[in-house]
Amino acid sequence: MAIGTRVEHARKTLKAADAVCFDVDSTVICKEGIDELAAYLGVGEQVAALTASAMGGSTPFHEALAARLAVMRPSRSQLSAMLADHPPAEMLTPGITGLVQALTQRKKRVFLVSGGFRQMIEPVAAVLGIPKTNIFANNLCFDADGSFIGHDPTELTSRAGGKAQVVADLKVANGFSTVVMVGDGATDMEARDVPGGADAFIGFGGVQVRDKVKAGACWFVTDFQDIVAALE
Repeated sequence: MAIGTRVEHARKTLKAADAVCFDVDSTVICKEGIDELAAYLGVGEQVAALTASAMGGSTPFHEALAARLAVMRPSRSQLSAMLADHPPAEMLTPGITGLVQALTQRKKRVFLVSGGFRQMIEPVAAVLGIPKTNIFANNLCFDADGSFIGHDPTELTSRAGGKAQVVADLKVANGFSTVVMVGDGATDMEARDVPGGADAFIGFGGVQVRDKVKAGACWFVTDFQDIVAALE
């Protein structure tokens, strides 16, 4: 039996959608990118504690992001080495490739909207055939010698409510009448709950099941094949 507050609405909206926006970590890929990078740098536990604080809402999102990066301070060479050893494209969640293909075949635009880092998401997008211009994510900044400076604070996804704002802006900029958001987290669900935001939210629990999302999603799935089937 399908789970969700408005399952039929979500399926109809999906079929009519001009575009579908996906979260990346624990949705398009089966890992959390920032945690993978932190573990590679040997500061996994410290960063995980800061992530938990951010998820619990006790620390503002932009402060938690800055705090995690201050602990990590990845250089450009360290980031490149990590991506070579652990290619994000090898972390794809089962079924995502077929879903993106199904959406593209039906002339639906696909966007990646993430609180993760562009440098780690671009290889994923390349494998899925998603243009770089369709990525909205945080950007790591490096000095001329490759040492870490910080992140770009002008990116909408660097602060609370950023994903929802990206989706609303996309609708206006592209003249989309119908957009669906797909993701595992509460910040993804927010995209449905702002004026001019997503017209439906599909919660994804194939990697992590978050109770708030399972309870609040228009439609909650644990297998991308269910979304492909709804397109047919």
